[in-house]
Amino acid sequence: MLKTALHDVHEQLGARMVEFAGWRMPMLYTSIVDEHRHTRKCCSVFDVSHMGRIDLSGPDAEALVNHVLTRDVSRMAVGQCAYAHVCREDGGILDDVLASRYEDHWMIVCNASNRDKIMGWLGQHAAGRDVSIDDKTLRTSMLAIQGPRTIELLGQIMPVPLGNLKRYRFTSGEYMGLPYTISRTGYTGEDGVELILPNEIAATAYQFLRADEALCERILPAGLGARDTLRLEAAMPLYGHELNEDIDSISTGQGWCVHLETDFVGAEALRRIKEEGPKRRIVGLELAGKRIAREGWTILHDGVQVGVVTSGTMSPTLGKSIAMGCVTSGLAEPGTKLVAAPRGNTNRGEEAVLVPLPFYKAGK
Repeated sequence: MLKTALHDVHEQLGARMVEFAGWRMPMLYTSIVDEHRHTRKCCSVFDVSHMGRIDLSGPDAEALVNHVLTRDVSRMAVGQCAYAHVCREDGGILDDVLASRYEDHWMIVCNASNRDKIMGWLGQHAAGRDVSIDDKTLRTSMLAIQGPRTIELLGQIMPVPLGNLKRYRFTSGEYMGLPYTISRTGYTGEDGVELILPNEIAATAYQFLRADEALCERILPAGLGARDTLRLEAAMPLYGHELNEDIDSISTGQGWCVHLETDFVGAEALRRIKEEGPKRRIVGLELAGKRIAREGWTILHDGVQVGVVTSGTMSPTLGKSIAMGCVTSGLAEPGTKLVAAPRGNTNRGEEAVLVPLPFYKAGK
């Protein structure tokens, strides 16, 4: 099992450690609800070093990135990040990634569970191209500092000014001879940044964020448990749940990250799905009761299965049981009344209604 450079620090802080995608990661430090609410109210720091970080350089790097991503990256400026999918020829989603354009190379951040798959896919499509592919995941660390006060608090302790950094932009350079990248991105539905730096200084940087006693009560550690409930409230899909190889980018409702005028892998299939209309859609559900709709629960309409729950939780922010699911397109309109039931036990279902996504939007 792989360990991040912050593993010992997590244990010292009393984190409950779990296996996740082949890594030993912190699930929580105090409680998922407390860490979730602190992130929504103030600012938390997450260790997300398990995510893949892959550099691509050389004369054909842009052509390769454009070929495998659903987004036309030739439109991107240096210092810009963009969310995109990597698809099979039939449109099935291999992964959802974040691509960043540097002056002399590209970086792709992918999901931990898909790193080997994406490395193989990039290698396959790099054949005949002048491009170098460098998986720097195990040499670097990645911290996500998230919450409405992130920029304010980091401005008091970091040597790099962040106030003018726009969303989905990044800044990179060296500090005391060590390279860093700071991007204004995140996976919680809040403002925040993600910091990539060498493993050698990861623990120092992590402790530095919490060293000032005045800040220590405000920038607190949070684990994967809160990260999942936060992203679900914000209706951000999770690979292996809302996204997988058996569903396409159009059906997930993420057609906004697909530039169909570009000839990427899977473009022809996605054009056809767009023209014909998707047969399934990812939707939001609000349950009438307090039970949590678990992944794999059956979604019913008039006693007939019309879909499946992909993620569910009791929302700490809204105080309601919420879920995301995949249903037939004809029943995907908000206001539709359905039932979510444990798999194999449809008699114990919970009434639910389709609601617009996201469930939560920062500042509202």
